[in-house]
Amino acid sequence: MMPSDRLSSPDRSDWIDTLLAADAAETQAAYLADDGFTARVLAALPESITRPAWRKPAVVALWGAAVAGLAVATPDTLLGAVREGYRLVASMPVSLPGLAGAAGVMLALTGVAAALTLRDE
Repeated sequence: MMPSDRLSSPDRSDWIDTLLAADAAETQAAYLADDGFTARVLAALPESITRPAWRKPAVVALWGAAVAGLAVATPDTLLGAVREGYRLVASMPVSLPGLAGAAGVMLALTGVAAALTLRDE
């Protein structure tokens, strides 16, 4: 059976649908009538405060200025971090067996994911 068939067939119910329906029935049975109390309380609450439109760009600009200031104040540290990152990536050996192993692992994980997704319960 294809996954789309499972979604369209009304006779097969999923276990989570059953649990959600049972929870909804339990919640409906536990409902207490409040004679409009909740609506009155929500209507009496003050409007939410909206942030000014300039706030987000200002925060981004301030963080950008802070990062730029750190980069200018400590150029050797930043340059050293970039060099070490490059050295780490450039020193990794790339070989045909290594690439074949990585491809094999990716193929195995894809197969497992496909099997779990397409299994018929």
